[in-house]
Amino acid sequence: MQEYKSIEQKRKFYDSSDWKQMRAEVRKRDNKECQECKRNGLVQIDDANQLNNDGTRKKIQLVVHHIKELEDHPDLALDINNLETLCVDCHNRIHGRVFSKPNKWRDDEKW
Repeated sequence: MQEYKSIEQKRKFYDSSDWKQMRAEVRKRDNKECQECKRNGLVQIDDANQLNNDGTRKKIQLVVHHIKELEDHPDLALDINNLETLCVDCHNRIHGRVFSKPNKWRDDEKW
């Protein structure tokens, strides 16, 4: 069984054609919508055809996430039932990467 412990092993997996094909299938299955936002009554979609004013592609807003971590469950690496589409914000939150901007109005009087 393949291991995905090192950065190099993970990079090789994420660059593979098998992963790219599975990622496309999952995004299609999930209608290019964040499944976590959807569970919370919101809609977050990614339109791959959107471009910036300079003609470059806009930043990717959705990723395909392993529900059971790749490192801990390498046997589920390409199991479609272990994958879901998430927006970058939800994906970061699930992995504990929460970046918050200071709210300058936090201590102001609320009307």
